[in-house]
Amino acid sequence: MTTETEDTNYYYGTGRRKTSVARVRVYNRAGGVTVNGKPLNEAISVDQWLSDALKPLAVTELAGKVSVVAKTQGGGAHGQAVALSHGLARALIAFDPQLRPVLKSHKLLTRDPRMRESKKYGLKRARKAPQYTKR
Repeated sequence: MTTETEDTNYYYGTGRRKTSVARVRVYNRAGGVTVNGKPLNEAISVDQWLSDALKPLAVTELAGKVSVVAKTQGGGAHGQAVALSHGLARALIAFDPQLRPVLKSHKLLTRDPRMRESKKYGLKRARKAPQYTKR
């Protein structure tokens, strides 16, 4: 999806993981990655999560060629990093549809469906029951 605001085009993608949501904009100009108004290194502190978040740019060899602005909310730091990766991959497809086979082969377009199981009544958590006593 392309949108024009103040003479700048951006390509939009939404990524999700557990309860985390990342709204990602990719601009067709050289620049860095900004998450929630901070540089990426401040927003994501763990190096492994950082590489997970930037994997779509590394795979498509667009690192440094595009500018990324993202807003993340919900969940934890790792969930937000994976949601950022998912949203970035979707935004890159809007940017250039020919990147789809490369991103798909690296499994970056698949939304991870695993969610927290809801608590059941009569139990302490989703599956943990109160201790059973025979007498």
